[in-house]
Amino acid sequence: MASLINNFPHNGVVTLNRVILKPEYSVEDLEERVAMLCENVKTYHSETGFVGGFVALNSGAISNEGSTAGQAVESPLKGKEALIITFWNTFEEHEESHKSDTFQPLFKDVLALCENGNEEIAYEMLWSGAAYSPEEAREAQKAKQMYAVG
Repeated sequence: MASLINNFPHNGVVTLNRVILKPEYSVEDLEERVAMLCENVKTYHSETGFVGGFVALNSGAISNEGSTAGQAVESPLKGKEALIITFWNTFEEHEESHKSDTFQPLFKDVLALCENGNEEIAYEMLWSGAAYSPEEAREAQKAKQMYAVG
């Protein structure tokens, strides 16, 4: 299995922050403040448990093929909801990072944008992986045709 985030341990921890922007703030405000926060984490915590992360903005699209609730056309949180997802070796190392004097002021700057406050949930990784190469996909398809039951 290929790693989605390089060097992320199979038993690592994923944290998820859901940000809903207050009406008076823009996505650019969020990008600027989160960039400062992420740079701080990379600089001061890459040696103490931080493995990687990403930030994703709600595009507004709702998958009617993958959703079971109604047939929505567009998310009402388009452009104002973001997920900040980080990858850590352990939950304890993540918690220590938040105690940092350099982290706290930047974290408070991000929280000031949030209409929903903040709840950061930690998840244990169960699976991660990258897509197959075209050749690997063809081989997997052949194996399924030959050996799949049912």
